[in-house]
Amino acid sequence: MAEIDKKAVISALDKILEAELAGVVRYTHYSFMIFGYNRIPIVSWLRGQAGESMAHAQEAGELITSLGGHPSLGIGHLLETHKHDIGQILAEALEHEREGLAQYHQLLKLVEGRSIMLEEYARKMIAEEEGHICEVEKMLRKPGEI
Repeated sequence: MAEIDKKAVISALDKILEAELAGVVRYTHYSFMIFGYNRIPIVSWLRGQAGESMAHAQEAGELITSLGGHPSLGIGHLLETHKHDIGQILAEALEHEREGLAQYHQLLKLVEGRSIMLEEYARKMIAEEEGHICEVEKMLRKPGEI
C-alpha cells in the first residue's frame, strides 16, 4: 500500500475543518432568521445541523493532529446574501453542503488505497453529506412535486 502525502491530506483536512466551522456559524445564523408558522421545526433542524458541523470539525481537527499537523484557525467562506426567506436560506445551505461534499471527495482521492482509516472516514462523510443534500432538496420541493 502506498504512503499518503501527509502535507496534501492535512491541507485537505484543514479545508474541511474550515468549511465545517463555517457551517456552525452559517446554520446558527440561519436559525435566528427563521420566522413564520414553521419556525420551530426548521430552527430545530438548523441548530441540529450546526451541532453536526461542530462534531465534523472536531473529527477533522483530531485527524489533522493525528497526522502531526496543526489545525487551521480559519473559518471557511461565509455567504451573507441578506435574503432570509426560508427557500433562499435552504438554497444557500444546499450550496454549502455541495461544497462540503466536493471537499470530502477530494480527500478520498488523496487517501484511496493508501489509508483505510482515512478512506473510511472520507466515505462516511461523503455518505452523510449526500444525505444532507437529499434532505435539503426535498425541503425545497413544493408539496406534491415528484
